[in-house]
Amino acid sequence: MFVDKAKIYVKGGDGGDGLVAFRREKYVPEGGPAGGDGGDGGDVIFRVDEGLRTLVDFRYQKHFKAQRGEKGRNKSQHGANAEDLIVRVPPGTVVIDDDTQEIIADLTRHGQEVVVAKGGRGGRGNTRFATANNTAPEIAENGEEGEERWVVLELKVMADVGLVGFPSVGKSTLLSVVSGAKPKIGAYHFTTLTPNLGVVEVGDGRSFVMADLPGLIEGAHEGVGLGHEFLRHVERTRIIVHVVDMAGTEGRDPFEDWEKINGELKLYNAKLEERPQIIAANKMDMPGAEEHLAEFKRRLAETGRDVTICPISAIAKSGVQELLYKVADQLETIPEMPLVEELADLSERKVYRLEREEGKDFTIRRDNEAFVIESPSIEKLIKRTNFSTHESVMRFARILRKKGIDAALRERGAKDGQTIRIGDYEFEFVEQE
Repeated sequence: MFVDKAKIYVKGGDGGDGLVAFRREKYVPEGGPAGGDGGDGGDVIFRVDEGLRTLVDFRYQKHFKAQRGEKGRNKSQHGANAEDLIVRVPPGTVVIDDDTQEIIADLTRHGQEVVVAKGGRGGRGNTRFATANNTAPEIAENGEEGEERWVVLELKVMADVGLVGFPSVGKSTLLSVVSGAKPKIGAYHFTTLTPNLGVVEVGDGRSFVMADLPGLIEGAHEGVGLGHEFLRHVERTRIIVHVVDMAGTEGRDPFEDWEKINGELKLYNAKLEERPQIIAANKMDMPGAEEHLAEFKRRLAETGRDVTICPISAIAKSGVQELLYKVADQLETIPEMPLVEELADLSERKVYRLEREEGKDFTIRRDNEAFVIESPSIEKLIKRTNFSTHESVMRFARILRKKGIDAALRERGAKDGQTIRIGDYEFEFVEQE
């Protein structure tokens, strides 16, 4: 079973909670706070494994969650950080954020890694909150939640050479002749429903990977037929071997076939028009092939394009060796890495954000009788605050007051007892006397 697209859920591990503890040892009076910090949650990391060829594993497992960090310990001991969760993916995998459709990573090399969901930081223990005025704080933070998102994985087959052409022109037959691949071959359209890869030994010590890609028809760039399931794989190939039924056994004109396929490639990705191409004029053992080939060359010359044509008969194995030599020679002039658009390092991208006025990173709106405060930083603070202790509650209230939220609520007309909503939490507004 070949799977070349999958949607999965990933979540980084939550950070461990900080601990409230005090040093209680004989002969150590007033030992002070001794609660350690929580450990960091594990990251979810995608790592390329060249031994994988499909995304079939993601059909059966769609949720990947890293472990959470350990809680802080007494004697000021730090909780253990969680292990990262390594998810193996095949080379040629493109990782896309399902919400924003931004490409997170384009994974092509063995061992290449990318963090797709970062683990949360561990919460601070009460040793971190000791001050000259408060030498025995009972404050500790909860761990941060790990990042979570849905991502789409798209696999683009990594091959040196891609065989393209209309259905039933002989692509699978050619691959079976030149390599050990055994694709299913039949005398009907769309026999090949998934890409087949084979290692081709040229015979002079050189070799390359060839992919027989599913048949293409008009409108494929819009998803007609096998559409994008086929076209996404062509982007990875270094050379396109365009197989043409030169005998016209399907009643089509060979030159028009060649032009239509090239048109679909260009409409899908304009850069594919510049990809080196060799025309494999197949079925030359059939009646009428020689006449069609002469007409093909004449019309090709009128276009002004310089494309190598190799007359072959895949089923009779004639002309195949000459084709392999020409492919191998051309591959030596092309860089090893696939000709794909390199993604800029995310750290180098310029991101423009609205800079809020210092201390004004919040908005207040009315929702019937309640006041709703919207502020990412406050919502993050709530999740890290342990409301089970009085000191933590008072610290949270001080931070709100310092940010000017209390004053802003009064300006909006907040009265004693009114409901204040922040994220999933509700509070009661209390006017200090």
